[in-house]
Amino acid sequence: MTNDDCKFQIILEHYISIQTTGNTDTFEVPISIYAKVCRKRLEKILQTGPKRGLKKPTFEEIELSKHTIHFPSMFGSTLEEVMAMQRTRFPEKRLPWIQTTLSEEVLKLNGAKTEGIFRVPGDLDSVNALKVKCDQWQLPSLEDAHLPASLLKLWYHELAETLIPTMFYEQCILNCDKAETCIRLVHSLPDINRIVLTYLIRFLQIFSTAENVVYTKMDVNNLSMVFAPNILRCNSEDTKVIFENARKEMLFIKILILNLDTDSIEGVI
Repeated sequence: MTNDDCKFQIILEHYISIQTTGNTDTFEVPISIYAKVCRKRLEKILQTGPKRGLKKPTFEEIELSKHTIHFPSMFGSTLEEVMAMQRTRFPEKRLPWIQTTLSEEVLKLNGAKTEGIFRVPGDLDSVNALKVKCDQWQLPSLEDAHLPASLLKLWYHELAETLIPTMFYEQCILNCDKAETCIRLVHSLPDINRIVLTYLIRFLQIFSTAENVVYTKMDVNNLSMVFAPNILRCNSEDTKVIFENARKEMLFIKILILNLDTDSIEGVI
């Protein structure tokens, strides 16, 4: 980031912060509501980077962005918020609709036999378009398994709180090579985190079987490498720590794929 970028960021953050006070609100335009959303989105961009893709935002994307000010997106929210969003539509569901829908679509499109699944990204602009549709509770007809696979990874990555919450991170890293301890850690997670993680691990176990790896070239090591950053997040800014922990994060996920009993999630929707 250049000095000019830093200056602009500081000015922008200060301006948005001033607008969140409500002092400039009018009955017609509650500016503070929009400012708070802008601040939250800016914080997310600074954390994860801007949207990728070659195209400018489409009209549909812009309209959705405006819509989600009052009706939040399933992306970038907490698991609790996602479950609250779907409660009126799917009161019986214990798992996020977005998670199960995209996971099932990957399998439906023969993703378990698709080379490079989860490693090879789907077309970025097509993934962004699919994201818009999913945020409207729609799943268009798809032909490429890489599209739902990429969006599924993005959903995990953009969760406001990682699938394994920060308070559990150090224990995961310290015990990454101890299967029994790793499993106990999973069982100690909050209920929604535990069942969502268990569903994900069961899903990855499908891809880790020898008969599927022959086609996908994505063995348990590759799956762990791809998914670890979407499940665990190192908050250190020390490059050495980040690099060293990345290996431990991958090992932790590998241990779960190989050892976690996921039968309990069968039949859960």
